[in-house]
Amino acid sequence: MVSFEDPTVLADFMDFQLEKPMAFKTDSTGRPVYQSRNDFGPLKSLRSIPQLVDFGLATRLEEDDDWGVWPIQPDHSRAPEVILGNGWQMHADIWNLGVLLWDMIEGKELFQHIHDQQGRYDATLHIAEMIALLGPPPPEVIQRREDDRVCETAEEYFCGPFFDHNGRFLYEDLIPDRRLDDTVSSLQGEEREEFLDLAKGMLVWHPNARKRAGELAAHPFLQPKQTSA
Repeated sequence: MVSFEDPTVLADFMDFQLEKPMAFKTDSTGRPVYQSRNDFGPLKSLRSIPQLVDFGLATRLEEDDDWGVWPIQPDHSRAPEVILGNGWQMHADIWNLGVLLWDMIEGKELFQHIHDQQGRYDATLHIAEMIALLGPPPPEVIQRREDDRVCETAEEYFCGPFFDHNGRFLYEDLIPDRRLDDTVSSLQGEEREEFLDLAKGMLVWHPNARKRAGELAAHPFLQPKQTSA
């Protein structure tokens, strides 16, 4: 991550655009697509220092079949298996990316109700919103002991358990009135449906049911669109 070294860099760039606008084309939906710009002229100061970020929440798995247990990921993008204490693998990254799509497309977080009135992360609220957007989790997702009782160990980090012995969510009154299909307002028609289909392949309760990276890369939403001549 690199910030601009001086706030006047962007102001000067905007002034220059008024004199000589950057190249762009119009896509099939009528929206302008601008050429990327990576040259903003000579540095105005040396205060800008590149930083590698988010390593405080990163954890490495040595092998593909390794399992992690310790909680990972930023609050908004935390996968359900992490919160429930089921153990997690690489599939948690697919969930992470799926949540990030809303930041890129809508400019806001997908999960809007995950903090309490004091601004502290509340995993119960997070699970409740997942249920609102995705429906209830399948029984096999809820971690259980050998005697078939809900696990009360790893998930205690997030003040669990969250489900009773029958798999029923213990805090149904906290489930907000939201639907995943209603969270996308910046896209329309077929493009919107393709985006939601892509996201629903990533935001799945069961980690093994999520699409793999190769499958997602081939999704129609990510393919170049034909432009009219």
